[in-house]
Amino acid sequence: MKFRPLHDRVLVRRIEQESKTSGGIIIPDSAKEKPIEGEVLAVGPGARNEAGQLTPLEVKVGDRIVFGKWSGTEVKIDGEELLILKESDIFGIVSNKKAA
Repeated sequence: MKFRPLHDRVLVRRIEQESKTSGGIIIPDSAKEKPIEGEVLAVGPGARNEAGQLTPLEVKVGDRIVFGKWSGTEVKIDGEELLILKESDIFGIVSNKKAA
């Protein structure tokens, strides 16, 4: 199934965090928190401003993002648990590049 978000919405797959701490302690599933990082799978065309002009989204497919723990709406598409967020629920884009 193909899914295309509308307006300023984004489809995200949560990225699971490590289940082991740096000290080697294994964290059980019941103690894990919801991941706050995800990968953008699809984006809407953008929001309309007061003048009716389309403002495109800053995130794009493939971006790794950070969002609020309780943000968005959980959906199941093709058996996979995904999340639909508004762009305003996204805190930022994670980059692997080191600052100079």
